[in-house]
Amino acid sequence: MEMNQMMERFRMDGKVALITGAGRGIGAATAEAFAAAGAKVVVTDVLEEEGKAVAEKICNAGGEAIFEFLNVVDEQQWQNVIDKAVATYGGFDALVNNAAITTQCHVEDISMEEWRKVMSVNIDGVFLGIKHGIQAMKPGGKAGRGGSIVNISSICAIIAMHGSGSYSAAKGAVRSLTKVAAVECGSLKYGIRINSVHPGVILTELVKAGMEESAKKGIFKSSEEALALYESQHPIGRLGEPIEIAQAALYLASDAGAFTTGAELVVDGGFTAQ
Repeated sequence: MEMNQMMERFRMDGKVALITGAGRGIGAATAEAFAAAGAKVVVTDVLEEEGKAVAEKICNAGGEAIFEFLNVVDEQQWQNVIDKAVATYGGFDALVNNAAITTQCHVEDISMEEWRKVMSVNIDGVFLGIKHGIQAMKPGGKAGRGGSIVNISSICAIIAMHGSGSYSAAKGAVRSLTKVAAVECGSLKYGIRINSVHPGVILTELVKAGMEESAKKGIFKSSEEALALYESQHPIGRLGEPIEIAQAALYLASDAGAFTTGAELVVDGGFTAQ
């Protein structure tokens, strides 16, 4: 295969991608990366102003995108957004379950309210995305042309990080659910690949807020101390950028990842290699 043919496999021309939590951070970078690769993008988030701004940015750059409000824990809203994607673009070929929240707290201090909130968004929301994504993308579904589902998990699903008990538990569940769904879709010949991406510490608004929270709760002396520690734990010497996770998701969603399913793609600057 010639180089230009190989590079074409990373293209998303003629394809449609639905991305959750796309109003900022990794989700926004993913929406923009997919659009740059030729995909039409359904930008979704509970952050309406930010989500609309991402869709507008894509359109201003010559791409095509729409914004739809989506609270990922609301099953009816999932059905509504999928119906809109089908009505607007005839279906979709890629779904990126990125929406997530975090909290910093030692396990012994986690309240049930806090635990349930993190679990609701970070695993219930992903479950609903996988469920309705499969139903729509499988043969005979509303989209019915197969495709790829990419779930954004975390290295917290693999290793322990202080103060991340509820977040780690939810992201660990994402990791396991991804594998089960991938095997089921493969054995049922649905033509749907499902994989997870496991970022290291990525410099996003969510991570910055988490570092500030950890300082307030005494897990670290300051957010600067947290940042310095996280940087030192990455052998590559820095935190990751959202675009670096977006590029991993693009590989898994595109034809370049056609033989990849049930996998966990770790993008962490060497954090978990130690």
